[in-house]
Amino acid sequence: MKRLFTILALTFAFALKVQAQQITDTLDLKKRLGKTTTLCDYVTGIKIIADTLTLLNMGGAYPHQKFTVAIKGNRIQLDWANLKGKHLCATGVLMLYKNQVELLVLEPKQIVVN
Repeated sequence: MKRLFTILALTFAFALKVQAQQITDTLDLKKRLGKTTTLCDYVTGIKIIADTLTLLNMGGAYPHQKFTVAIKGNRIQLDWANLKGKHLCATGVLMLYKNQVELLVLEPKQIVVN
């Protein structure tokens, strides 16, 4: 019984580790273009283009950010003024815009501020 419990515990721990891995290399991101992905990093810049488009620079200041989160639509209500420097996870479709990796977000549930 102990052995079975140990095997289950190790399997569970391994599954969590695999799920928690993040893609941090830009080349790895470019390989996942068109696919739904969750990326996490710190917000380093915010640019509100219009009521329906907000850009978040993640992991570095523009133009050297790791990626950009493009939030389209006006249903996502965040405290934009206090978001800079916060850790954020976003789920969306990876795209390429002007040779920069961009994560397209459309729904409020796709963003989690930690």
